[in-house]
Amino acid sequence: MKKALVHDWYYVNGGAEKVIRSINSMWDDFEHYALTDFLTNSDRDYILNGANVHTSFIQKLPTAKSNHRKFLQLFPYGIEQFDLSEFELVISSSSSIAKGVLTHQDQLHICYCHSPMRYAWDLYHDYLKSANLNKGLKGIYAKYVLNKIRAWDIISSNRVDHFVANSNYIAERIHKVYRRESEVIYPPVDVSFFEFQKEKDEFYFTASRMVPYKNTKQIVQAFNEIPNKKLVVAGDGPELEKIKKIAKPNIEFVGFISNDELKSYLKNAKAFVFAALEDFGIVPVEAQACGTPVICLGKGGTKETVINEKTGVHFKNPVSNEIKEAILYFESLSFDPELIRENVLKFSKNNFEKKFKSYVERKYQDFT
Repeated sequence: MKKALVHDWYYVNGGAEKVIRSINSMWDDFEHYALTDFLTNSDRDYILNGANVHTSFIQKLPTAKSNHRKFLQLFPYGIEQFDLSEFELVISSSSSIAKGVLTHQDQLHICYCHSPMRYAWDLYHDYLKSANLNKGLKGIYAKYVLNKIRAWDIISSNRVDHFVANSNYIAERIHKVYRRESEVIYPPVDVSFFEFQKEKDEFYFTASRMVPYKNTKQIVQAFNEIPNKKLVVAGDGPELEKIKKIAKPNIEFVGFISNDELKSYLKNAKAFVFAALEDFGIVPVEAQACGTPVICLGKGGTKETVINEKTGVHFKNPVSNEIKEAILYFESLSFDPELIRENVLKFSKNNFEKKFKSYVERKYQDFT
């Protein structure tokens, strides 16, 4: 069986790339495809075992490395240029464009969907506002491009034989946008690396890229109003300096941290605070693997991974006053670290690989 593995693009080692790493470890003979590949050698070794990636013409465009999304209107042409006709099995890992590869009737195409294209659908208005593209000629052009992308996105969803969703939340979104059913297989989390620790310190911890939708600013504002509670903030990004300026002395910024440093903070924190609406959300699961409770938005993926009042506390909206109330409510409860860790063992890397491999082999057997 000749196999191709198609990813949107490679430029960071994030959650979607952890899925790629696991899929790549199940079968070691994939041919890899993506719009662009700007991984460092160490990240390529980690994610792809050093394998080469076939890329599109977008790889060679000026500034593609620093901002590939500016070529959004070219993405469909880029992904459709790949000739995959020799492969019997095509697996796409898609939060944007990868599911749109062209296949024929004698090929099985399974898409592991992290999300339908966010900036074309549920984050459409947020995307336009954050990019200052909601008015003027540039705004008109941006809306035109996104309208064309939405039409292409619907059409290309019919090229997928079977969808696999990374959470029930995404399965519902796939049905809403594409009117397709999907199997839910949670993504792999290295729960063995994030070791259990029963004793906790007195600080709270949050970690994310400093971009608006992560709502780190709202977390900091909540702790500004609780000056006797310490918050440690990890991560960098375009919002970092703005957030630093509003923070009070009880808030410490540690910048970008390594995986070992992340594990140390998660093991020792009194709780992990998370305010983003995520499709799944890996770090809240990693925190629980350490036996650390999570204070989080009770929507999206974290609604499925964090059990309210048992492994953490939910709040309804990512605004500072609700986050503050959740922290104070959390202080009135007691949590069992062993139960917290037990809750997330089902999200292990081994469990993902076992379920996904079985699913693909079953569908391939039915197909042939």
